[in-house]
Amino acid sequence: MGASAAETPTHPDAPLAAPAGAVRASDAERDEVVGKLKEEFAAGRLSQDTFMHRMDAVLGARHQADLPPLLADLPAPAPRRPGLAARMAAAWGPVRQFAARLPRASEIPGRLGSRGRSVLPARPVRRPVPLEFPRGAAAFFSIGRASSCDLTIADLTVSRVHAKLERTAEGWLLTDLSSTNGTRVNGWRVRGQVRVRPGDLVSFGNAEYWLGAADGG
Repeated sequence: MGASAAETPTHPDAPLAAPAGAVRASDAERDEVVGKLKEEFAAGRLSQDTFMHRMDAVLGARHQADLPPLLADLPAPAPRRPGLAARMAAAWGPVRQFAARLPRASEIPGRLGSRGRSVLPARPVRRPVPLEFPRGAAAFFSIGRASSCDLTIADLTVSRVHAKLERTAEGWLLTDLSSTNGTRVNGWRVRGQVRVRPGDLVSFGNAEYWLGAADGG
């Protein structure tokens, strides 16, 4: 017996007869195609007649093979723009990679904090410059930023006439001359006269020196 008129396709978009052994279409697969057709109709890429014909074809589809032809002539969906979280993750990726290469706090040299953590010094560690005691027979030597000083230090934290060294029979004495940023010996602020010896760390403002071998001191 031949096929009835009700089973014969009546428009170009109707699905063709499925081959033997075809897999039946599930409701979820039909719903997916319906959703795509609605999106294309809302975007103006399907006329109302075509949309209605294809919706009828989806609802009447029996096999999986009936569904793809209903979407075959539609443009491929545009790639979705990543959300804000994805864009932020992509932007911060190089930053996280850089941070991962940084040494941990316990690996950074510095002084030991109260909780066992390594703490960076407040200022960058600078290597002091060796400074020899003055040679010759003179008893007094001026230190400061002024070019007239016996020891001129080109540092803005050093006063024009900052300090003086005095040779005595007992050794060398260092005196701060009311400088703006002070004079220190081994970290201690100089007040009055302080005896200095080879190996002492002396600072005038931010300029630091190791005292070298003394001449007769």
